[in-house]
Amino acid sequence: MSWAKVSFSSAYRAGALGTWSHRNISTAASPLCFRLTQVLGGEPLKKKKRMDPQIVRQREERKKKKIEKAIRRLEKNAGQLKPIDELEVPRNVLQELDIRKRPPTAISEEVQDQRSALSKLWSVYKYNQHRAEVAMFDQAAAARDRALEELREESEELWMEAVQIDPTFLPYRAKGPTHTPPIPGYQSPDGDYINVSKVWE
Repeated sequence: MSWAKVSFSSAYRAGALGTWSHRNISTAASPLCFRLTQVLGGEPLKKKKRMDPQIVRQREERKKKKIEKAIRRLEKNAGQLKPIDELEVPRNVLQELDIRKRPPTAISEEVQDQRSALSKLWSVYKYNQHRAEVAMFDQAAAARDRALEELREESEELWMEAVQIDPTFLPYRAKGPTHTPPIPGYQSPDGDYINVSKVWE
């Protein structure tokens, strides 16, 4: 297969020195050939209306002022977060802050030591509880795996039945009509009702 050689050359004058430069584009021996087609459905260029430069300048200044105003508004509200109604304190509560304020209570060192000791005991208790639960789950999983291995050695069919999903784990029952019969005398808004169901006799 031979590809047609397509070359384009263009010349343009660069600068005021009068130097000429040539540019050639060739697509010889390349599968991506350029194709030149006629311009279809071309719209004639609209003639530009000459406008008064003072009016153009005023429009540009108006646009610039509008953009600057929007920027100032955004900068003004930059530090404000979106209000959340659930987290806002009611006005009557804000007015009653002096009444609602409780005096600070002095806690003795003995109470602080007791609270820290209770916190440590609670964390140790919860850690031991978590360790016991994890060990219990591991023991149950290991016992299940051992039982399945022994069952598989005895009978492959029983093992296949044992590893199937038990549908009773999801106690969902649904009982109702399998289809809705047509309403007698109902006028359909989008056309006529035609019963096309097949009857097997």
